[in-house]
Amino acid sequence: MKLYKNNIYKRLIKRPLDFILSLIAIIALSPVLLVVASLIRLKLGSPVFFTQERPGLNEKIFKMYKFRTMTDERNEKGELLPDSKRLTKFGRFLRSTSLDELPELFNILKGDMSIIGPRPLLVQYLSLYDGHQKRRHEVRPGLSGLAQVNGRNGISWEERFNLDIDYVDNVTFLRDFSIIFLTIKKVLVREGINSETSATMEPFKGNEKEKLKI
Repeated sequence: MKLYKNNIYKRLIKRPLDFILSLIAIIALSPVLLVVASLIRLKLGSPVFFTQERPGLNEKIFKMYKFRTMTDERNEKGELLPDSKRLTKFGRFLRSTSLDELPELFNILKGDMSIIGPRPLLVQYLSLYDGHQKRRHEVRPGLSGLAQVNGRNGISWEERFNLDIDYVDNVTFLRDFSIIFLTIKKVLVREGINSETSATMEPFKGNEKEKLKI
Protein backbone atom coordinates (compact mmCIF):
# COMPACT_ATOMS: atom_id res chain seq x y z
CA MET A 1 0.00 0.00 0.00
CA LYS A 2 2.87 2.37 0.86
CA LEU A 3 4.54 1.72 -2.52
CA TYR A 4 1.20 2.29 -4.28
CA LYS A 5 0.73 5.65 -2.53
CA ASN A 6 4.27 6.69 -3.47
CA ASN A 7 3.63 5.82 -7.13
CA ILE A 8 0.40 7.86 -7.07
CA TYR A 9 2.33 10.86 -5.77
CA LYS A 10 5.13 10.44 -8.32
CA ARG A 11 2.84 9.92 -11.34
CA LEU A 12 -0.21 12.07 -10.57
CA ILE A 13 0.46 14.60 -7.81
CA LYS A 14 4.07 15.74 -8.03
CA ARG A 15 3.83 17.58 -11.38
CA PRO A 16 0.58 19.52 -10.63
CA LEU A 17 2.00 20.43 -7.22
CA ASP A 18 5.21 21.68 -8.88
CA PHE A 19 3.16 23.86 -11.23
CA ILE A 20 1.07 25.40 -8.44
CA LEU A 21 3.99 26.03 -6.07
CA SER A 22 6.27 27.47 -8.77
CA LEU A 23 3.52 29.83 -9.94
CA ILE A 24 2.93 31.02 -6.36
CA ALA A 25 6.68 31.44 -5.84
CA ILE A 26 7.11 33.47 -9.05
CA ILE A 27 4.30 35.84 -8.05
CA ALA A 28 5.48 36.16 -4.44
CA LEU A 29 9.14 36.62 -5.39
CA SER A 30 8.59 38.91 -8.39
CA PRO A 31 9.95 41.97 -6.49
CA VAL A 32 13.09 40.00 -5.61
CA LEU A 33 13.48 38.84 -9.22
CA LEU A 34 13.23 42.42 -10.46
CA VAL A 35 15.73 43.76 -7.91
CA VAL A 36 18.28 41.01 -8.62
CA ALA A 37 17.90 41.47 -12.38
CA SER A 38 18.44 45.22 -12.02
CA LEU A 39 21.57 44.74 -9.88
CA ILE A 40 23.03 42.26 -12.35
CA ARG A 41 22.42 44.68 -15.20
CA LEU A 42 24.18 47.41 -13.20
CA LYS A 43 27.14 45.34 -11.92
CA LEU A 44 27.71 42.76 -14.67
CA GLY A 45 25.95 44.26 -17.67
CA SER A 46 23.94 42.34 -20.24
CA PRO A 47 22.69 39.70 -20.57
CA VAL A 48 21.03 39.43 -17.16
CA PHE A 49 20.17 35.76 -17.62
CA PHE A 50 22.47 32.82 -18.21
CA THR A 51 20.90 30.09 -20.36
CA GLN A 52 22.34 26.69 -21.05
CA GLU A 53 21.08 23.42 -22.49
CA ARG A 54 20.74 20.64 -19.93
CA PRO A 55 19.37 17.07 -20.10
CA GLY A 56 16.10 16.50 -18.28
CA LEU A 57 13.56 13.69 -17.94
CA ASN A 58 14.55 10.75 -20.18
CA GLU A 59 17.61 12.80 -21.26
CA LYS A 60 15.42 15.26 -23.19
CA ILE A 61 17.39 18.47 -23.70
CA PHE A 62 15.90 21.73 -22.42
CA LYS A 63 17.12 25.31 -21.94
CA MET A 64 17.73 26.10 -18.26
CA TYR A 65 17.50 29.68 -16.99
CA LYS A 66 19.67 31.20 -14.25
CA PHE A 67 20.77 34.66 -13.24
CA ARG A 68 24.19 35.53 -14.58
CA THR A 69 26.97 35.46 -11.96
CA MET A 70 30.16 35.76 -14.04
CA THR A 71 31.82 38.34 -16.23
CA ASP A 72 32.82 37.67 -19.85
CA GLU A 73 36.51 38.38 -19.26
CA ARG A 74 38.81 36.70 -21.79
CA ASN A 75 42.54 36.24 -22.27
CA GLU A 76 44.62 37.53 -25.18
CA LYS A 77 43.51 34.55 -27.30
CA GLY A 78 39.86 35.43 -26.83
CA GLU A 79 39.25 32.46 -24.52
CA LEU A 80 37.12 32.83 -21.40
CA LEU A 81 39.12 33.06 -18.18
CA PRO A 82 38.67 30.32 -15.52
CA ASP A 83 35.51 30.47 -13.40
CA SER A 84 37.50 31.63 -10.37
CA LYS A 85 38.65 34.71 -12.30
CA ARG A 86 35.24 35.59 -13.73
CA LEU A 87 33.19 34.96 -10.59
CA THR A 88 32.90 38.35 -8.88
CA LYS A 89 32.16 39.08 -5.23
CA PHE A 90 28.59 39.93 -6.23
CA GLY A 91 28.37 36.69 -8.22
CA ARG A 92 29.58 34.70 -5.20
CA PHE A 93 26.86 36.34 -3.12
CA LEU A 94 24.19 35.34 -5.63
CA ARG A 95 25.43 31.76 -5.60
CA SER A 96 25.88 31.49 -1.83
CA THR A 97 22.29 32.68 -1.32
CA SER A 98 21.02 30.64 -4.31
CA LEU A 99 19.41 33.78 -5.75
CA ASP A 100 20.98 32.87 -9.11
CA GLU A 101 18.73 29.79 -9.21
CA LEU A 102 15.43 31.68 -8.99
CA PRO A 103 14.79 31.86 -12.78
CA GLU A 104 14.60 28.05 -12.74
CA LEU A 105 11.11 28.54 -11.29
CA PHE A 106 10.06 29.24 -14.88
CA ASN A 107 11.58 25.90 -15.94
CA ILE A 108 9.48 24.23 -13.26
CA LEU A 109 6.37 26.06 -14.46
CA LYS A 110 7.05 24.86 -18.03
CA GLY A 111 7.54 21.27 -16.93
CA ASP A 112 11.26 21.03 -17.72
CA MET A 113 12.12 20.68 -14.05
CA SER A 114 10.65 19.82 -10.66
CA ILE A 115 11.07 21.57 -7.33
CA ILE A 116 12.88 18.49 -6.00
CA GLY A 117 14.97 16.08 -8.09
CA PRO A 118 18.57 15.46 -9.20
CA ARG A 119 20.22 18.71 -10.31
CA PRO A 120 20.43 19.06 -14.14
CA LEU A 121 24.05 18.61 -15.23
CA LEU A 122 25.88 19.40 -18.46
CA VAL A 123 24.90 17.80 -21.77
CA GLN A 124 28.47 16.68 -22.43
CA TYR A 125 28.35 14.43 -19.38
CA LEU A 126 25.70 12.17 -20.95
CA SER A 127 28.27 10.08 -22.85
CA LEU A 128 30.33 9.62 -19.66
CA TYR A 129 27.62 8.07 -17.48
CA ASP A 130 27.49 4.37 -16.68
CA GLY A 131 24.16 2.54 -16.43
CA HIS A 132 23.74 3.39 -12.76
CA GLN A 133 24.44 7.11 -13.25
CA LYS A 134 22.08 7.36 -16.23
CA ARG A 135 19.17 6.48 -13.95
CA ARG A 136 19.20 10.05 -12.59
CA HIS A 137 17.22 10.95 -15.74
CA GLU A 138 14.28 8.71 -14.82
CA VAL A 139 12.73 11.72 -13.04
CA ARG A 140 12.62 15.45 -13.78
CA PRO A 141 15.70 17.35 -12.61
CA GLY A 142 15.15 19.58 -9.60
CA LEU A 143 15.75 23.06 -8.28
CA SER A 144 17.16 21.23 -5.27
CA GLY A 145 17.74 17.58 -4.47
CA LEU A 146 19.01 15.01 -2.03
CA ALA A 147 22.64 15.67 -3.01
CA GLN A 148 22.20 19.41 -2.43
CA VAL A 149 21.13 18.92 1.20
CA ASN A 150 23.94 16.42 1.79
CA GLY A 151 26.95 18.45 0.79
CA ARG A 152 25.98 20.27 -2.42
CA ASN A 153 29.23 21.09 -4.31
CA GLY A 154 31.33 19.87 -1.39
CA ILE A 155 30.85 16.13 -2.06
CA SER A 156 32.40 13.80 -4.64
CA TRP A 157 30.75 12.89 -7.93
CA GLU A 158 30.31 9.29 -6.79
CA GLU A 159 28.49 10.41 -3.63
CA ARG A 160 26.34 12.81 -5.64
CA PHE A 161 25.24 10.15 -8.14
CA ASN A 162 24.48 7.64 -5.38
CA LEU A 163 22.26 10.20 -3.66
CA ASP A 164 20.55 11.03 -6.98
CA ILE A 165 19.67 7.37 -7.58
CA ASP A 166 18.57 6.94 -3.98
CA TYR A 167 16.08 9.75 -4.63
CA VAL A 168 14.92 8.24 -7.94
CA ASP A 169 14.12 4.99 -6.14
CA ASN A 170 12.33 6.70 -3.25
CA VAL A 171 10.20 9.62 -4.43
CA THR A 172 7.63 10.49 -1.76
CA PHE A 173 5.72 13.59 -0.66
CA LEU A 174 7.26 13.52 2.82
CA ARG A 175 10.75 13.20 1.40
CA ASP A 176 10.22 16.11 -0.99
CA PHE A 177 8.88 18.24 1.87
CA SER A 178 11.89 17.30 4.01
CA ILE A 179 14.35 18.22 1.24
CA ILE A 180 12.61 21.59 0.73
CA PHE A 181 12.98 22.32 4.47
CA LEU A 182 16.64 21.23 4.52
CA THR A 183 17.35 23.27 1.38
CA ILE A 184 16.07 26.44 3.05
CA LYS A 185 18.27 25.66 6.06
CA LYS A 186 21.35 25.06 3.87
CA VAL A 187 20.80 28.31 1.97
CA LEU A 188 20.47 30.30 5.19
CA VAL A 189 23.78 28.98 6.57
CA ARG A 190 25.41 28.93 3.07
CA GLU A 191 26.91 25.45 3.33
CA GLY A 192 28.58 23.42 0.55
CA ILE A 193 28.52 26.10 -2.15
CA ASN A 194 31.99 25.35 -3.45
CA SER A 195 34.12 22.23 -3.62
CA GLU A 196 37.48 22.18 -1.83
CA THR A 197 39.49 22.79 -5.02
CA SER A 198 37.20 24.78 -7.31
CA ALA A 199 35.16 27.97 -7.38
CA THR A 200 32.12 25.90 -8.28
CA MET A 201 32.38 22.12 -8.89
CA GLU A 202 35.08 20.13 -10.65
CA PRO A 203 34.06 18.85 -14.10
CA PHE A 204 32.83 15.26 -14.25
CA LYS A 205 35.39 13.19 -16.18
CA GLY A 206 33.70 9.83 -16.18
CA ASN A 207 33.66 6.82 -13.93
CA GLU A 208 37.22 6.27 -12.68
CA LYS A 209 36.54 2.64 -11.73
CA GLU A 210 35.37 1.86 -15.25
CA LYS A 211 38.49 3.51 -16.71
CA LEU A 212 40.70 1.23 -14.61
CA LYS A 213 39.01 -1.86 -16.10
CA ILE A 214 39.71 -0.78 -19.70
